[in-house]
Amino acid sequence: MGAHPLPRRADGFGEVEATPPELVNRSLPTRDLLPPPSDSRYTAKISAVPADVLARSTWQPACPVAAADLRYVTLSFWGFDGRAHTGELLVRHDAAQPVADAFGKLFAQRFPVEEMRVSSPAELDAPPTGDGNNTSAFVCRPVRGQTSWSAHAYGLAVDVNPFCNPYTKGDLVLPELASSYVDRARVRPGMIVAGGPVVRAFAGVGWHWGGTGRSPTDRMHFSATGT
Repeated sequence: MGAHPLPRRADGFGEVEATPPELVNRSLPTRDLLPPPSDSRYTAKISAVPADVLARSTWQPACPVAAADLRYVTLSFWGFDGRAHTGELLVRHDAAQPVADAFGKLFAQRFPVEEMRVSSPAELDAPPTGDGNNTSAFVCRPVRGQTSWSAHAYGLAVDVNPFCNPYTKGDLVLPELASSYVDRARVRPGMIVAGGPVVRAFAGVGWHWGGTGRSPTDRMHFSATGT
């Protein structure tokens, strides 16, 4: 994945293309970056952000949240491969426990997540490939297509399975190869649906879903701020 850059549109995003057949029913195995859980019980740990994690994240002094206000959350999740894995997220200190609680509910229901890792600076500048599916939280970037900071830049938002739950605005689809998943009538594993387990889990901790049908529709996105 991520090996074939897409031509860029005038707006800077990649050209939207048909979903490759092998990704229409996406169910890729998870590559472990952290040691997997020793058993099938849910575990979540919250700590200050280790220096090496901060160094490989997108944080820099111009970000709208201080490094000391971020927390490093490691937690259990079920992969599409039916195995338990350990993921990592950066969130603001007051979001850490709510996020851990929400993912605990998803773990109990075995909702599948493909990968969960801290986004790197290289990803912000990489050419678009349109096939990413990383569940992530803190990313120091502006709102899509705007100059104001995203809720992600404050550590107050999470994107869950982006490929299975694409962002759409007009003819734009992000990730750009996820067109097949714009059809929400065809429910597949990893998809977020109104009233479903992911929406309920985040609503239970007071977070808002971006997939409520308005334009843009950000199906992957949950935030503490509603933006």
